[in-house]
Amino acid sequence: MELYPINLKLTGRRCAVVGGGAVAERKVMTLIATGAEVSVFSPVLTPGLTSLAEARRLTWMSRVYAPGDLYNFFLVFCATDQVDINRQAAVEARAAGALVNSADAPELSDFYVPAHITHGDLLITVSTGGGSPALARRLKEDIAARYGPEYGHYLTLIAKLRPEMKDRLATAKEREKFWRETIDHEALHLLKSGKFSEAEERIRHAACCTGPKS
Repeated sequence: MELYPINLKLTGRRCAVVGGGAVAERKVMTLIATGAEVSVFSPVLTPGLTSLAEARRLTWMSRVYAPGDLYNFFLVFCATDQVDINRQAAVEARAAGALVNSADAPELSDFYVPAHITHGDLLITVSTGGGSPALARRLKEDIAARYGPEYGHYLTLIAKLRPEMKDRLATAKEREKFWRETIDHEALHLLKSGKFSEAEERIRHAACCTGPKS
């Protein structure tokens, strides 16, 4: 396995995107959602990126990328429609110590962005190592059809109840049995139907059946 799976915390991290088109916009939107500090190098922007720049949610360098621009960034995305510029930017960014993703030069990329599904704090990713984005999208669609928003609601609920259940259940064995049994079709069906209080009560009932702390 050549790729190391990891989820990065980017809040407050400086990230650069070279390019201002549709591909660049997708990269920027994801970065902003994580709380990253984003700089975009491009003479023109999509309407979506323009709105973000006007709202000061990103820093726009309204010119073509130039050598020397990419120092002191943690991540750099090379996403222009010009292969030579992407390659030059990728080489410079890597030399400066940044992790690089280049849209058209996998051999110069340090990482690939997986297809992903998010439901609240639940994050499910699919990666083909850059080998087939189409396959990654297809798998994402299949997984999304199987694991809907109710799984995100479930995660929120058990995160809320976890400290309480840790106090009520005495042993690691009891806690393992409890969490395994609460992931059932009935609880998920209740959440899918928007019956959050009923789902929470069902999980609390499972704790009582597992056995109180002695």
